[in-house]
Amino acid sequence: MLHMPTVVFIHGALNDHTVWTAQSRYLADLGYPILAIDLPGHGPDAGPALASVTAMADWLLATLDAAGVQHAALVGHSMGSLIALEVASKAPQRVTHLALLGAAFPMKVAEALLDTARNDETRAIDMVTKWSHAQGYADTDTLRQLMLRLAAANPAQLLYTDLAACNAYDNGETAARAVRCPTLFIFGAGDVMTPPKAARRLIEAIPHAQTVTLEAGHAMMAEQPRAVNSALAGFIGSR
Repeated sequence: MLHMPTVVFIHGALNDHTVWTAQSRYLADLGYPILAIDLPGHGPDAGPALASVTAMADWLLATLDAAGVQHAALVGHSMGSLIALEVASKAPQRVTHLALLGAAFPMKVAEALLDTARNDETRAIDMVTKWSHAQGYADTDTLRQLMLRLAAANPAQLLYTDLAACNAYDNGETAARAVRCPTLFIFGAGDVMTPPKAARRLIEAIPHAQTVTLEAGHAMMAEQPRAVNSALAGFIGSR
C-alpha cells in the first residue's frame, strides 16, 4: 500500500499511550507509521493537563505539525474519540480515516462520579475501573494500576479534569457534520460507560459511518485486542 497514513492513537481519561500497546504493535507490523501520544499531564514530560476537548484537539494538531505528520488516521478512545472528532472537523484535509472507540455525545458524566473524582480520586478510580470492564472480565487490575500511577504523577485532580472536559464538550454534532473522511465506530456491547446508543447523534450526523460492535466493555482494546486490531486494520487498509 502506497502513501500509508500515520496512525495516531489518542487515549481516554486518566489513561496514557500504553492502552494502545496491542493495536500500535499490530498496525506497526503491517507497515503503518505509528504515533501513540500521551496527552498533556498524562506522560512523563507532558506539562500540565488541558481542561477542554477543544484545547486538547488544538494541542494534537500542533503535535502533528511538530512531528511532520501531514496525513493521519486518527484512532480515539472515549475522551480521545471526542478529541479525534474535533481534529477531524478542524483539519479535514489532514485526516484520512477516523476511528472512534467507546464514543458518545453528549459524553455526560454523572455528578456523583464528578464529585468523587474531585474529592476522593482513588475511590473514583475504583468506580471507573469497575464500570470500564464487561462483567466477568478477569484482569481489571491492570487498568486500575495505570490510573493510580498517572494520578500519583499528576496530583492536580487529573481524573476530574478529564471527566469534566468530557462532560462540558458541546461541539460533537457540529464537528460530526464537518467530517469528510471514512469513519468507523467501534462499540462494546457491554459498555456501561459509553453504551452504543449514546453515539446515535454522532452516527446520524456522519451518514457514511460504519459501526462494529464487539463483545466487550468500555476497555475494549484490552478485552478484545484481536477483534479491535482486525477492525482497525480492515478499516484503515480498505481505502
